[in-house]
Amino acid sequence: MILYRCRTPTDWLCRCGTVARRLKKLDADFEQVRVAQRRSQRDEIQELTSQRWVPVLVDGEEVVTDSHRILEYLSSRDGSQAP
Repeated sequence: MILYRCRTPTDWLCRCGTVARRLKKLDADFEQVRVAQRRSQRDEIQELTSQRWVPVLVDGEEVVTDSHRILEYLSSRDGSQAP
């Protein structure tokens, strides 16, 4: 899995961090890619999702946007309840 996220240096200040914390709690094997702060420079995100917002989770062929949707996806994948 790959988590595209903002450059915020902590997992406690943003939605990207919320997703990263959940992945760590699930002991998921994932890579974090910190994207440019300016949305206009997020070409890779644009190619993946047709928009420039993060977080974005790529799990094989599955691309999930929006922190709430990502948490729901992880819960359904893991079989646990959403937060």
